[in-house]
Amino acid sequence: MICVALPGLAISTAEGQMTGRGLEGFYRGGRRVLSRCEIRVGGREPLAVQARMASADRARFVGTLRTSPQAGPDPDVVVERNRFADGTERITLHSAAPRPMRLPVEVVLGTDLADLGSIASGTAGPELSASVHGSGLRWSCPIGNASVTAEPPPSDALASAGLLRWELDLPPGGSRSVELRVRPDGAGPLRAVGRAATSPLAAACAEGDDPRVSALLQTSIEDLQALLLRDSANPADTHLAAGAPWRCGLAPADALVAARMALPLGTGLAAGTLRILARTQLTGPGPQSGMIPGPRRDAGPYLPPQCTGTEATLLFPVLLAEARRWGLGEQETEELLPAAERCLTWLRTAVGDDAYLRDPHPGGTIRCETQAHAHRAALLGADLLDACGRTGGAALREWAQALRPAFREDFWLDDRGGGRPAAARAPDGRPVPHLGAAAVHLLDTGLLGGGAVAPGLLDKVQTEKLARLLGSPVMDSGWGLRGLGAKEPGFNPFGHRAGAVRIQETALAVAGLAAAGYEKEASSLLRGVLEAAETFAHRLPEMYAGEQRTEGSAPLPHPAACRPAAAPAAAGVLLLTTLAGIRPDAPAGTVTLRPVRSAPLGEVGFTGLRVAGAPFSVRVSRLGLIMVEEAADGLQLGA
Repeated sequence: MICVALPGLAISTAEGQMTGRGLEGFYRGGRRVLSRCEIRVGGREPLAVQARMASADRARFVGTLRTSPQAGPDPDVVVERNRFADGTERITLHSAAPRPMRLPVEVVLGTDLADLGSIASGTAGPELSASVHGSGLRWSCPIGNASVTAEPPPSDALASAGLLRWELDLPPGGSRSVELRVRPDGAGPLRAVGRAATSPLAAACAEGDDPRVSALLQTSIEDLQALLLRDSANPADTHLAAGAPWRCGLAPADALVAARMALPLGTGLAAGTLRILARTQLTGPGPQSGMIPGPRRDAGPYLPPQCTGTEATLLFPVLLAEARRWGLGEQETEELLPAAERCLTWLRTAVGDDAYLRDPHPGGTIRCETQAHAHRAALLGADLLDACGRTGGAALREWAQALRPAFREDFWLDDRGGGRPAAARAPDGRPVPHLGAAAVHLLDTGLLGGGAVAPGLLDKVQTEKLARLLGSPVMDSGWGLRGLGAKEPGFNPFGHRAGAVRIQETALAVAGLAAAGYEKEASSLLRGVLEAAETFAHRLPEMYAGEQRTEGSAPLPHPAACRPAAAPAAAGVLLLTTLAGIRPDAPAGTVTLRPVRSAPLGEVGFTGLRVAGAPFSVRVSRLGLIMVEEAADGLQLGA
């Protein structure tokens, strides 16, 4: 159970007690300010009966007690705990007894003030000694300090045991509450970015025949709000942390991916993310000039680690170009254009006289998905440069045009099943033939002017064959798209890049398949994710096991997955808005609508989306017909 309102976190099991084991505790800025918070009422722990997330930043736990065993099996005291990510815990006792009661309530507290990294690696130190401090307790060590204050003040505080104690009088049918607040010394109340009036994300809503649509969109937006962070040097700019609890900082590629998929909620997040990353861009001489730096990450059992800096650098101009189509202002676009130009210059320099963009090291691997990213960046970047009166667009288009036939020749592998794209070509030219979810990037070609989708690297026949592969049981687990085909050597249903379902790739597959006209395959993947989302209370995790769905089964959680995570939460927005097929061109004052005609979820409506800086509401009927109910003045509609 993870409550998130960054930089605050609260983590516990479904029992509600924080015991100090594992990751349990309250966190602020990556440091555990409280690791233990255990409640006893009348000398006993309440019997846990329910735990649920009330919102992204609040969990509610309910337990019961029988104070009079002679009264029968029914509990007569309900213990309710509301836990907030900002470090607040409200404990309320409700009496159902026919007589007044005086109940002793004890809370045992403790902390090690360890950082998240040392906790994850198992090197956190022992609990610290407490001291009585005002109406609570305080802990100190060379790296920091924290305190817990209580309201009402406890009747007794025992520092050696980390114990606060109250004697609460409950009238028949009455309630009494105790509130605890934990924070580092000197820190003020937590002001979560997502709770501010200046949040860059629109509070959109969905409704329709399938109630899961409303729940998924609401939870996805709540999780995105909870993961928002301000840039410390420029507080007006916000970005998304990659995910909780492991990646509560800026991960450039993840932040760009999430901001792009969340464009239906407005362009503010995209603008802030682009400005923040533009300030990190490498400049000066050298082959990395113009890159957005990023770490290496695992690429699965067949390929060496992948540089996320390459991915981020290619995503930067794409996000700027598409944000402009969705309504990013001319002035903001002009301010970010030089950074996008440097990204595109890096692309042309890195390619040089070669047909392909290789991994950024001598003799690097030529990855299929990197060529898809580079091709999209070239086309959307050229479109952006032309629209803004800059030079360089023609050279980018010329390279992209030459890349297409070369890719179709070098990367397409014929086999008895009709063929497939290679995952990569090794430095010696040998193809890496395995089938994985990275191939979905070939369908994600990007948005050009007038609602047109950019051409892709595959021809029509190859696109059809890839669509059939993605819709087959080899790739479609029934809960979403596997990272690696089930028949491939090395398939592991829990493998991060070797078989687990990653939501963002499934969402890109759904959007790409729908745009290419393969609605049956898109609808199957969409329904699978919606049904998996129910298992996770509509809070989509970073990944889950890619085991085949069977009657009565449920998707298996991945033990190392972030939840919530930015890209999966934004993927929830993309999955659902794909049903309406919204393709705006705000500079031209138009929006084209390409709904999924088969209406796989029945009627669905969206209110509070943002197109051209104004609210946009749209409804798709059970027959696949679309109606715009609210839009910016003067916006021309086409279907």
